[in-house]
Formats: sequence, structure tokens, C-alpha cells
Amino acid sequence: EPRSPCCCLAWTLVIGTINSLVFLLNLLLMFVIFTVVLLPTIVVVYFGFQCHSQVLHSSASYCKSILDDNSSSALIILGFVIMSPLLVVAMAIYCSLARRLQLLVCCQPYSLALYKGAPCCARGRNTQLKAWV
Repeated sequence: EPRSPCCCLAWTLVIGTINSLVFLLNLLLMFVIFTVVLLPTIVVVYFGFQCHSQVLHSSASYCKSILDDNSSSALIILGFVIMSPLLVVAMAIYCSLARRLQLLVCCQPYSLALYKGAPCCARGRNTQLKAWV
């Protein structure tokens, strides 16, 4: 049964808000996971760029006593080399958590705003129609 125009507008705003919150939750989860997993790469590349004389050339004591230009270059190269496998690990962790928490299933279709009916998450889920296993 179709909804009235005012009710349709209200439900459109509610469904849009729910979908935006689910999107922001996915984005926050992805940001946290990628930051934690890529932290070794971030640290190594940061120290490499910080201590290299052609880039930032910090006056910190560890830059003068431990790291010269060759070791700073090695740190930069090492950081970019270990980034690829860590990106794969971060994406696998995110996909596993998103599937386990069923975050992508919670997006509501806008057809619920036009017609009265039960929300998609409230109906019985058919396990045969999953997008992934």
C-alpha cells in the first residue's frame, strides 16, 4: 500500500539517515583497521623521510647518531615494500569483520519509503541469496 506524501518524505529522511550512519560506521571501521595494520609502514617511512638530508633533515639525536642518508633511504624503501602485503591483510580483516557484523546488509532500500511493509532486516533472511560465503 502506498504511503502518503508527508509520510513518504519522513520515511525517506529516516532511511537516508540510517544508510548514512551505516556508511559512516563502515568508513570508521575501515579507517581504524587500516591505521592499525599500516602503522609499521607509517612509522618506518616517517623516520626515513624525517632523517634524510634531502627531505626534512631533522636535528634529532637519533638522526645524527644512527641514521644517515643511506639508512634513511633504506627505511623509505622498506616502508613502501612492506605496504603491499599489509594492505592485503588490512582489507582481509575489514572484509571479515564487515561480513561477520553484517554491516552491508543493514542498508535499507528507498522503496520502503514509498510502500508500507516490513523492513528488509526484519524479514526472515534467506541464506541461499548471500552475496558472499
